[in-house]
Amino acid sequence: MKLRSAAIATAATALALAVSAPVAAAAPTAPTGDDGRHHYYQGRVVAHGGLLLRDSPTRGSRVLRKEPYGAVVHIYCKTRGEHVEGNSLWYLLTDGTWAWGAAHYIDNIGPAPHFC
Repeated sequence: MKLRSAAIATAATALALAVSAPVAAAAPTAPTGDDGRHHYYQGRVVAHGGLLLRDSPTRGSRVLRKEPYGAVVHIYCKTRGEHVEGNSLWYLLTDGTWAWGAAHYIDNIGPAPHFC
């Protein structure tokens, strides 16, 4: 009987911990290829003063960080946003934080990313 009581107490403790644990927001998952592996696109920052990365695809949104000129960045996908020098495409980057960069200032390395 002691073994059963101990098992019930252990299960109850595990359940209480699971219920009280904070749930983290899930980040988007990377696209997968035919081999089932995750694939990201890459680009190079071509803004001579560096590229401000933002929390949404607009120039007026909050700046999250800055990537220097020449940096290679990992791109998850693209979307349409505010026009920058006639280009409405923005890339969602996955380097450290999820942030948006104007595609006008990022040259693709390899294929262009898919739409989000």
